[in-house]
Amino acid sequence: MSASRLSDPVHFSSVGAMARAIARREVSAVELTEAHLTRLQQLRSLNALVQSNPEGSLEQARRADEQLAGGEPVGPLHGVPVTIKDSIETADFVTTGGTYGLRGRTPAEDATVVRRLRRAGAIVLGKTNTPELTLSFETANEIYGMTYNPYDLSRSPGGSSGGAAALIAAGGSPFDVGSDYGGSIRLPAHFCGIAGLKPTSGRVPRSGHVYPFGGVNDSFQQLGPMARNVEDLTLTLPLLAGPDHVDPAIVPLPLGDPADVGIDALRIGFFTSTETAPVEEPVQAAVRAAVRTLESAGATVEEIPTPWFEEAFDVGVGLFRADGGAAVERLLLSMGTTESDLLGTTNGGLTAHELDALVARWFAVRSNVARALETFDVIVSPPNARSAPKSGWALSPLTLPAFSYTILHNVTGWPSGVVRCGSDGAMPVGVQVTAKPAEEHVVLAALGHLEDELGGYLPPDL
Repeated sequence: MSASRLSDPVHFSSVGAMARAIARREVSAVELTEAHLTRLQQLRSLNALVQSNPEGSLEQARRADEQLAGGEPVGPLHGVPVTIKDSIETADFVTTGGTYGLRGRTPAEDATVVRRLRRAGAIVLGKTNTPELTLSFETANEIYGMTYNPYDLSRSPGGSSGGAAALIAAGGSPFDVGSDYGGSIRLPAHFCGIAGLKPTSGRVPRSGHVYPFGGVNDSFQQLGPMARNVEDLTLTLPLLAGPDHVDPAIVPLPLGDPADVGIDALRIGFFTSTETAPVEEPVQAAVRAAVRTLESAGATVEEIPTPWFEEAFDVGVGLFRADGGAAVERLLLSMGTTESDLLGTTNGGLTAHELDALVARWFAVRSNVARALETFDVIVSPPNARSAPKSGWALSPLTLPAFSYTILHNVTGWPSGVVRCGSDGAMPVGVQVTAKPAEEHVVLAALGHLEDELGGYLPPDL
């Protein structure tokens, strides 16, 4: 499917194609919004959209068409309908973050990323489902229930941005903002066959996210774009990025252009599996296909050892648990949530000496990965040990090692993205691409090449 022009049906078009078609008066914002609202009605079985306001969205679309007709200045997403993950605050939609204490709450103002999308002209159709406080690889909560994968309704779309990924894959929305604390953009992108990018730590403000910035592992969590194709990640990342003078970790990082990256000049390191979590063959096959494709374009490729990648998983899990659950308990009680599976599990956390030793290991792991990326421009790897499992599989503690492949790059803070490169029967299979800090353009260039050569997104038979 070409991302350069409107598709048939129109709700499977790219963000860029929609924006260009509106600007050229080939389609109106109202027509696009109506098409998506109709499609959303057809997708209720996914349980991916949890809040909407059709009349409000149509009114925004009418205003967008009037502005264009009146010759008013417009932004790069003018009239394009999008959705927003329910963990990100929106002033005109209830935002719960999946926790019962926030049910029915409408925030006083938009999160920074939402405000920036609206300033660019985007029309928000509604909110997409997320697990409580985004802290799960399965998208389910006590308010809205479980979200399902559009390629097989018995399977999981992943988490925590599973509602976003499922809806994008099914044509209900062309774009959403995900949050990624351990793989929550990249895992759903892999399970649902779309494209997603976790930016460099410090790139995109997290102001207005239900699990706020701050804490020992503050650098783990990033907000980033999710869409059906890489072109739209490239288009939208600059709109989300940059300091907002609220989130203190965000700095004005330079942002390169993927068009300036020569695939033939890239040095590629790759691995297909680890001892921590052996990878199933269809996922390994997709990684090998991606590596062959890059090598055929002239890139230099080399298989690399994984000891520090495996240690990163232990460090990451340790840091998640370092405070014994105190931060989660504090947040939930401040939100009015008194009953939750996340409550009642505080255990005192680590001692001062244990925490010091863990943080020392953390920086050693980051240093080792940095040394690997001195030798290589890109690391290609699996996003998970398998394709999308049956719903509920991710809730077992025994399955946690399967998610080590994404957790690694939250531990480092490096930019990392996923695009579809294969299949496991009817299920999509993605490949993960990671680059040096602030080199999202290298990630996007490699992802775009893989998308062009290996097919990228394919619509589900839903």
